[in-house]
Amino acid sequence: MMTLGIGLAAAIRVGMVLLFLPFSALDKIINYRGAIAQAREVAPNTAIATALILTGLFVEVFMSIGVITGVADRACAFVLAGYCGVTALLWKQFWRPGDFWSAPSGQGRTLFWDFLKNFALGAGFLLITFGINATSVGYFFANPLSSSHPYSVTQTGARP
Repeated sequence: MMTLGIGLAAAIRVGMVLLFLPFSALDKIINYRGAIAQAREVAPNTAIATALILTGLFVEVFMSIGVITGVADRACAFVLAGYCGVTALLWKQFWRPGDFWSAPSGQGRTLFWDFLKNFALGAGFLLITFGINATSVGYFFANPLSSSHPYSVTQTGARP
């Protein structure tokens, strides 16, 4: 049962970050020009767009590693939750195309589902950050770089 618990904890965390590491991070590297072009949709200046992509790459790689390994995983999950929210607001603006109500298969509806998925994934990261009950919120703010000890096999090793 212990092995199953550790395996499930690892699989869940890998599943949560799989979008970012390796896929999105690798896409930013392999398709660097395309990533810059996408960043220029919200930051027309090439230097700012480049900074956005490099920041995103850093977040996707290092915060994902933290979530998987359990090293400062609460802080890493908090950053990834914010990243999900920011990318939804900047690149998944379902209200902009103007066809949300008029075209069932329009761009607005497609972006709407992506927008919701970003926020749902961000909420999952907040569960790692704050835990599943109200008492663990204070613990995070008191010890933001602490680990949630995701692979601990004893209840005493885990914090709320």
